Amino acid sequence: MELLSNTVALSRLQFALTAIFHMIWPVLTTGMSIYLIVVEGLWLKTKNPAYYHHARFWSKLYLLNFGIGVASGLPMGFQFGTNWAPLSEAVGDFLGSILGFEGSMAFMLEASFLGIMIFGWERVNPVIHYLATILVAFGANLSTFWILVANSWFQTPSGGEMVNGKFIVHDYFQAILNPFMLNSVLHMFLATLETSLFVIGGISAWYILSDRHTEFFSKSFKIVLAIALFVAPLQVYIGHASGDQVYHYQPTKLAAMEAQWETIPAGQSANWSIIASPNKTAEKNDWEISVPNGLSYILELKPKLSQPVLGLKEWKPEDRPPMIPLIYYSFRLMIGIGFFLVALMLWSMIKWLTGELSNNNLAQQKWLLQAWVLSAPLGYLAIESGWIVRCVGRQPWTVYGQIRTVDAASHLEPGEVLFSLTVITLLYSVLFVSAMYFGSRIIRKGPDLTLPIPGSQIKTVIATKAVSHIPDSRPLETLQ
Repeated sequence: MELLSNTVALSRLQFALTAIFHMIWPVLTTGMSIYLIVVEGLWLKTKNPAYYHHARFWSKLYLLNFGIGVASGLPMGFQFGTNWAPLSEAVGDFLGSILGFEGSMAFMLEASFLGIMIFGWERVNPVIHYLATILVAFGANLSTFWILVANSWFQTPSGGEMVNGKFIVHDYFQAILNPFMLNSVLHMFLATLETSLFVIGGISAWYILSDRHTEFFSKSFKIVLAIALFVAPLQVYIGHASGDQVYHYQPTKLAAMEAQWETIPAGQSANWSIIASPNKTAEKNDWEISVPNGLSYILELKPKLSQPVLGLKEWKPEDRPPMIPLIYYSFRLMIGIGFFLVALMLWSMIKWLTGELSNNNLAQQKWLLQAWVLSAPLGYLAIESGWIVRCVGRQPWTVYGQIRTVDAASHLEPGEVLFSLTVITLLYSVLFVSAMYFGSRIIRKGPDLTLPIPGSQIKTVIATKAVSHIPDSRPLETLQ
């Protein structure tokens, strides 16, 4: 009941709901667009119709995710004016322009060429169509770039100063190139690509296990495997670099991620807890299982720290991130999934090198294929967990160290926020059910391998007309 009377808590819950739900859909579009570039490029190069049919089949799922993403993303933008008006007024000079860039520069680019990519196969030159596919992918990933620029600035605000409660930008490039920006953009780009690869691979594995279009989906399975062999370990490395930045720029978040209550001075070793039971009231972990010197090696690759790891007790309770168990376990879920996907890549690579992934043997790898099917939703869980760590761990600040969340929320009646939260929940429920229904229909139906190859119809018509105009050279008596 206390939650229902707290405007700030309800506004945070509403933003969390819209962010978590919306994020599901652009994740697949930004990553799958790279895959579409690959298969369409292979079709143009090899003229193999299988690659063309891959581009047509997977673009259906792309279009579905794009549509749901647009519908679910609109409430997020509106909230800055409704639920978070003081924040918008304080940082609007920077945040407004960045979100404007995302809408006018990135989203409009993607949306403008999407029609050509989906419906232009028989209407434009294949090279022009390929250019449209590239521009769609560029627009989708440019959108991710601007969103991560904005969020990274919230984590490490730079390029200006707060003057009378309003952020004044002195250097736009410094604000855009804030300390968190580069690793954040790379981490999210690889996350969307990796998630999309495992979704495509998981669906392909399901078809192979079901003995449907085995040869067709063997191609998509091997394509994503070849790309994921590089992406999965690189994502772990970039994730480690992002954690290193948290160590230096957001010590409170690091303390929450590790449920570290006591400060570990420089010159000492730090253990890493694999699993623990954080107790906020007692300001300690009731129990934990840890790896000796583990945190020292994770942070600095050596047994003893050169800098202290500050514990949560260094800050007043109101200055610490809330929900320590949520942050702690979300972080471990994210990294656990990351290493699981790397292990799956190593397993798959060994099978490939030993010749067990040939078209004749692939269907026999039941355990491997089932692991791929299981991996399909894991990327989503890792991304959502990572964003929980990123945003909940930033609390109690909306703009880290500058604007508290309680001061960033609009002064609304709790009932008004509860009403909008209820409406959005119902709307998102309908969208989710619709997406699952139409997505499952696309997958159950499978690829349409009878689709004509662009240009083939024209060639057939020309050839038919040419044949019809060839005079019959048989003798007259034979014709009679």
